[in-house]
Amino acid sequence: MSKFLRFALWSLVASVLGFAVLTHHSSATGSREDFPAKLSQWKLIQRAGDRLAAAPSGVTYELATPLFTDYALKWRVLFIPNGQKAAYNPDRAFDLPVGTVIAKTFYYPVTPADHTGESADVLKARASDYQDGVGGLRLAHVRLMETRLLVHRAGGWVALPYVWDEDQRDATLERVGDAIPLTMVDGAERKDFVYVVPNANDCANCHAPNFTAGEINHIEPIGIKARHLNRDFPGKFGTINQLTRLQRLGYLTGAPAVASAPRNVDWHDERLPVDARARSYLDINCSHCHSPVGAARTTGLWFDQGHEHGADWASPRRIGVCKQIVAGGHGGGGLPFDVAPGEPEKSILLYRLRSNVPGTMMPEIGRSLVHAEGIALVRSWIERMEGQCRLASEQ
Repeated sequence: MSKFLRFALWSLVASVLGFAVLTHHSSATGSREDFPAKLSQWKLIQRAGDRLAAAPSGVTYELATPLFTDYALKWRVLFIPNGQKAAYNPDRAFDLPVGTVIAKTFYYPVTPADHTGESADVLKARASDYQDGVGGLRLAHVRLMETRLLVHRAGGWVALPYVWDEDQRDATLERVGDAIPLTMVDGAERKDFVYVVPNANDCANCHAPNFTAGEINHIEPIGIKARHLNRDFPGKFGTINQLTRLQRLGYLTGAPAVASAPRNVDWHDERLPVDARARSYLDINCSHCHSPVGAARTTGLWFDQGHEHGADWASPRRIGVCKQIVAGGHGGGGLPFDVAPGEPEKSILLYRLRSNVPGTMMPEIGRSLVHAEGIALVRSWIERMEGQCRLASEQ
């Protein structure tokens, strides 16, 4: 049996687990920096038989469209302290109480053959094949890569990357990150790549909500927003809307009726308009930087579907249509417009999404592979746009 597929089978008594969660929430409010060295010490997610299961207070959730991370699948669990509630916000991340922990476990399906050396064969797959909101994450044919914790302490949010040990029994805190060689298998095609676990400081590159105020050391969650959570997902109370579930559990206050809440769409769903799918894809993958207050605010190219900054999100120019490049150096490939309607091959946006060259590729961090399916969606979106761009010199 492969060393990557040797699993320790064990479980915890529910009462002990519940006590540990309460203990954790107490420590999460303090100011000490002595975080547990092992993920299991948090007592939030544990090996339980053939699954990775959450403590009773945890709520598994999924985003309407998730961020692309080298085809890794993600199991997300939200832990809110007993008796506390999150405050709803229609655009920004919910106001989550001190003591909240968000756990996101990255994993891959693996080929059934044994593996030797440091590299492993990993496969493209759907998260729904391996996880649900009731039983947790099924582990029979997956390799766990890392679990990232976002911990809300009295002084703000702290990001902690835990890398799963080679024997898959536990994960170890690695503040400096890690680099793990893998091989992606897609049909007959094989591609070697390096899966990069970011160091704790790198998290601010995406999770810092406001660069205009110089708050690059202040971070907050990205996915816990109304538009990302406003979808059905199986879990407690059955398959229902996730905002409804949080309200029924007493974890969320101030939310409107689901029909009145913002909603991104599933970018995979080909029954939906390409425009809505592409905007949702660009929102989750790009808007943490490309917004009026993000790290890429000076580009004038904004993909945030929220409205908290009063921008005109319906303006085609804000999503790059016929907008000439204002930043990016040589990363534009000599192309004049961010998005050229009907001409994807002349659009800087598509050029940078297809690149793996540092200084050109977008997003700049968080991936080593090109997302072929995402690129196909953005190409189709641009192809269907109407209009024609003219350079300022031609007008």
